[in-house]
Amino acid sequence: MATLSELLRGRTNLPDHDVEWLQLLVGDWQLVADLSFADLVLWVRSTGERWEAVAHVRPTTGQLVFVDDQVGRVADPGRTRDLLDEAASEQRILRVRQVVVTHEQGPDQSVREEYIPVVRGGHVVAVMTRHTNLWTTRTPSRLELTYLATADALCRMVTGGEFPHSGAPTGLRRGAPRVGDGVIRLDVDGVVTYASPNAVSALHRLGHLGEVVGASLAQIVTDNVRESSPVDEGLPLVVTGRQPWRTEVVAGGTTVSMRAIPLTEAGQRFGAIVLMRDVGELRRRERELMTKDATIREIHHRVKNNLQSVAALLRLQSRRLPDGEAKLALAEAERRVGTIAMVHEQLSQGFDETVDFDTIAQRGLNAVVEVSANGAPVHTVTRGSFGRLRAEDATSLAMIMSELVQNAIEHGLGDAGGEVRIAIERVTDDRGQTRLTVSIEDEGKGIDPARRPGSGLGTQIVQSLVGDLGGRITWEPLVPHGTRARFTATLRPVS
Repeated sequence: MATLSELLRGRTNLPDHDVEWLQLLVGDWQLVADLSFADLVLWVRSTGERWEAVAHVRPTTGQLVFVDDQVGRVADPGRTRDLLDEAASEQRILRVRQVVVTHEQGPDQSVREEYIPVVRGGHVVAVMTRHTNLWTTRTPSRLELTYLATADALCRMVTGGEFPHSGAPTGLRRGAPRVGDGVIRLDVDGVVTYASPNAVSALHRLGHLGEVVGASLAQIVTDNVRESSPVDEGLPLVVTGRQPWRTEVVAGGTTVSMRAIPLTEAGQRFGAIVLMRDVGELRRRERELMTKDATIREIHHRVKNNLQSVAALLRLQSRRLPDGEAKLALAEAERRVGTIAMVHEQLSQGFDETVDFDTIAQRGLNAVVEVSANGAPVHTVTRGSFGRLRAEDATSLAMIMSELVQNAIEHGLGDAGGEVRIAIERVTDDRGQTRLTVSIEDEGKGIDPARRPGSGLGTQIVQSLVGDLGGRITWEPLVPHGTRARFTATLRPVS
């Protein structure tokens, strides 16, 4: 399914600023759909001079009209196309009181339709249709009447080029309030003229126990915010409804998220709505997760420190031994412990149990070359990327890479030095499993026939770790000389 931006740029000649305006509208029109208890469909005139639907949203507060997604639908010649043309040419809202919509999946529906021109900079860029299911004949409640009146005001703002608000903040924390979470209607002075039951409950949790309707929302909030609590500088703009802004209030042991949408007519503000949501439990869980993340990072940091201490002890012990196999064995053990410590160091700097393994691999390569080359000119060439790995896979893979590169330098290149080439291929199969294939090549003398691969401790460690990763490893000679070690691994999913 193509995105809205792709549909607009591929099927219309709209300039970029009009495309951005429609993206802003679609990003915020769930609010209008919920207040209207209606489906909304966005129509644009395509390059073929046809009206095409490029976006569709259903209400979460009432019964929907369209079961099937309307995106991609072309307006047939006749009533719908004529009304779209008329609304666009006259720049006014057209209302069709009652039509019948036929569905294959269910019974026919009686629907009221409205054609709302979307205006930016004085010209029509699209037409938004509003489809309300007339599913009941009962007398609407005050909540429904307030919601519908507010939705009508927002639709007039769409036609007047005053909605959406391009200056509204984006990218705030999770828990943005929606219509169903609580709605407050303010007059031009910031006095509450209506508050939904959920909004009243949210204010009660802040500590306000008096009447809400007829009171100043700014006074209600400021009376319950403690002086010691940090206050967002955007709070006055929200509680008075003067600017399209968002904020959070901490009081009464809870946190309430607020969003203000000013209501204007011909550029003059006549009121506002404020959406409210009690996000206290959500913020408490976020704090718990942050505490757990900090604890896990601290654990990785301490493990890294302890492993570095072990490596230092091994290094001190090796210095007391004469040159020989025992000293070399301690040096090998020190290097392996240091490799594991490097993975934990990277984990201690992140916010989850995954790491960017390319950074670890490069640091490990540099360390192995520095220790194993013994002054010989050795350089490495890496092609491909490991990507992000789970901690369990990263530890095993770091050990495998360290052992294989050291073998390539010591047993392949020897004192002459040379080049070690590393090729990485990461693919995801049809079942969603990620497979990693890594080749490590040297240009040395090749495999010694008298020493079969796998006879040393290092290669035995590698074979065991590769098996733990659900893969296999092979060694093969290169022409005219050199050795290639190739292994595969099945990676755990990174969520």
